Amino acid sequence: MTMPPPLRKFALIIHLTSSVGWIGAVIAYLALVVAAMTSQDAQTLRAAWIAMKLTGWYVIFPLALAALLTGLVMSLGTPWGLFRHYWVLFSLALTIVAFVVLLQHMQTVSFFAGLAAEANSADVAAPQGGLPGELLHAGVGMLLLLVIQVLNVYKPRGMTPYGWRKQYEQHKVPLS
Repeated sequence: MTMPPPLRKFALIIHLTSSVGWIGAVIAYLALVVAAMTSQDAQTLRAAWIAMKLTGWYVIFPLALAALLTGLVMSLGTPWGLFRHYWVLFSLALTIVAFVVLLQHMQTVSFFAGLAAEANSADVAAPQGGLPGELLHAGVGMLLLLVIQVLNVYKPRGMTPYGWRKQYEQHKVPLS
C-alpha cells in the first residue's frame, strides 16, 4: 500500500529534516569534542562534556529516532518497499546500528559529563581521558551517516529475491 502523494511528501519532509538534522547535530557534537581536546582550560572541558550530554540526549537521540521511524514509514508507504531493494535494507540496517550504538554510547557520555560536573578544578584527568574515544566514536558515526545518505541519494541497483518476485507478480498478465 502506498501513501497518497500529500502524505508521502509530508513524511518525506519530516524524514529528510530529521536525517539531515542528525548529521548537523553530530557535526556540532564533533565541534564540542575538538574544543575540549584542544583547550587547556578545565572549565571548557567541563562545559564541553555537559554540552555533549545535552546535545546527545536532547538533539541527536530524538533526531536519530525520528529518522529511523520516518525511514520505516517511507519504506513501507512508497513503492520502494522495505524488502524490495538492497539499498533500503542496507540503509535500514546501518541506521539501526547507528541508533543502537548511540544509545549505548550515551551512557558513557553521561558518565563522563557527571564526572566533569562534579570534578574540582584540579581533577580533570578522567573526563579528559575520554575525549579520544569521543572523537573516534563521533567521527565513525558521521562516516556511517554519510554512507547512509549516499545510499539514499544514489539508490544503487539491486533487487532482493522478494523484490524480483513482487515485480514479476505486478507485471504478470493473467491468461484468460
